[in-house]
Amino acid sequence: MDLPMPLKEIIEQKANARSQTELIAASQAVSLRYRQQSGQGNRLLTKDTEALAYAIARMPATFGAVCTALTHTLHCFHAPIRTVLDVGAGTGAVCWAVREYCPEAQAFTCLEREQAMSKLGKELMAADPILKNAAWIRQDLSNTEISCHADLVCESYALNELSDQAREKVITDLWNAADTLLLLIEPGTPVGFSHLRQARELLIQMGGCVVAPCTHSEKCPLPQNDWCQFTCRVSRSRLQKALKGGDAPFEDEKFSFLAVSKTPVETPSGRILRHPSKASGHIGLKLCTADGISDVTITKKHGMLYKLARKAESGDEFPANELDHLTRYR
Repeated sequence: MDLPMPLKEIIEQKANARSQTELIAASQAVSLRYRQQSGQGNRLLTKDTEALAYAIARMPATFGAVCTALTHTLHCFHAPIRTVLDVGAGTGAVCWAVREYCPEAQAFTCLEREQAMSKLGKELMAADPILKNAAWIRQDLSNTEISCHADLVCESYALNELSDQAREKVITDLWNAADTLLLLIEPGTPVGFSHLRQARELLIQMGGCVVAPCTHSEKCPLPQNDWCQFTCRVSRSRLQKALKGGDAPFEDEKFSFLAVSKTPVETPSGRILRHPSKASGHIGLKLCTADGISDVTITKKHGMLYKLARKAESGDEFPANELDHLTRYR
């Protein structure tokens, strides 16, 4: 998965105007702060060079995660998305992803606390005929109310930066700002998923209907020490490999996400939670369904279901409603 070419080109232009040594140092400083200080409400990035290093290192992965989350979400959610609010926008990766998947979206608003990030985000969006008109608002989510509204409200990797006290307030604000759909994306870690589990319970209490990735709006059946994650593979540029100190031409971004609608939608009857266990003549699947977590074994005698399972990967939908005749192990 690659960034849109206009975005890739303008990032490269800006990177070529800086020394690689400067960018590597800035990237390492930002990465260290995110590892050590996330979840405390601290400011983690304030300099222009740091914002550019962040865009080089993180925009491809964030873009890929949002694209993957939108793919699963829009398979079930079919209402038009004409207005978009990106909360904790960073340098704008969410808006670029929405542009790819929601061509009817014409009005974009970005809320971002750090001036260096919003400044760069505006400059990058100048490369797109719609995004160049996006409104950027400087705002700290933890101590101010969100006054904007949009069809789609999205946050990516922002809840994990908040203190425990601020997180519930921000989740409520995000829900109130969404006219039809709220999309939350967090790191695919136990901590990141725990924040989404908290959000899920709160949003359901407020009348939200889960769209994806869950197959229902009941209590999450996963144990407290377990988590649900997705993976997307994104290409690495030459400069990105230098900033991250690796030679691999790609990286796998692991993330968790939650999409919640103001109105009910039809969700898939099952979703694969783990990589399928594939052996000669049979395939084992761990499925999330409205009835809970089920381990099922599918063999060649199950015909089309077997062919479907052979091609399936973790995170894919699966027709659990057709499995009533299979043996289930709870």
